Amino acid sequence: MLSTFIKQHNLPANFRLTAAEHYQPLAERIFSQFKKRSSTYFVGINGCQGSGKSTLTDFVAEYLTKTHKLNIVVMSLDDFYFTGEKRKQLAHDIHPLLATRGVPGTHDVAMLDRILVKLKAKKTAFSIPRFNKATDEPFPEAQWQEVKKPVDIILLEGWCWGVKPQTAEQLKTPVNELELKFDSSGDWRNYVNQQLKNNYEPLYKKMDFWLALQAPSFDCVYKWRLEQEQKLKDKNIGLQNSKIMESTEILNFTQYFQRLSVQACLTISQSADAIFYLDDARNITNTPLMEDV
Repeated sequence: MLSTFIKQHNLPANFRLTAAEHYQPLAERIFSQFKKRSSTYFVGINGCQGSGKSTLTDFVAEYLTKTHKLNIVVMSLDDFYFTGEKRKQLAHDIHPLLATRGVPGTHDVAMLDRILVKLKAKKTAFSIPRFNKATDEPFPEAQWQEVKKPVDIILLEGWCWGVKPQTAEQLKTPVNELELKFDSSGDWRNYVNQQLKNNYEPLYKKMDFWLALQAPSFDCVYKWRLEQEQKLKDKNIGLQNSKIMESTEILNFTQYFQRLSVQACLTISQSADAIFYLDDARNITNTPLMEDV
């Protein structure tokens, strides 16, 4: 299974060590907690852009499927981004910065909530949306993820998933050039924070287990996001109407994420059941775990 996974995901050989030392023990811990329940088990995973959330969730899903014969669903908060048309409407009605996907307020959280309820109830015959970052639009519904049988464990990852809202005092001062130039009044960041508080945070309690991938600093995000975009470009050579970004666009794009990415680094340890501390090459350097309850 591991050799196939490494080949399929184009991973370096040293991933074997990461899997053995960190990912497999995590998967076994999740399985151990799942066995204590009689219901669907939800795992929330937080990590900044490019931190390796997708690789981790894919590995854990495949490991639990192959090793313990479970039905696993992997979900990303990214797949619930609104359409470009809906974001244009938000930009017109509330603030121009909401035209860009990413921050709380640009996801269809109501749809996410409905799907979490269905998964909890072990319902079937419905689909989970998928978002195409290369076109900046959702995939056609025919390409969404189908739920054909009751799900045992859900792995839900997202860059702002699990992040707590900020205080009014924290929101006063711009954190970067984007906020200084385009949100000097603070309307955008206050709207985003209110969305996080009212619509995202209430869903956190649906998670049974939280994992955080902790970057050493926000400085890593630009480099990691560049690598992510290059992989996206490689997968979509010749794509018509491509929305894949160049390096200067990514530098601007990451500024949308800075405030809450830093907030996650400062606060996620208060609620996470497990934390993988990363270095700037995404190697796991430390893994303090809270005791299971």
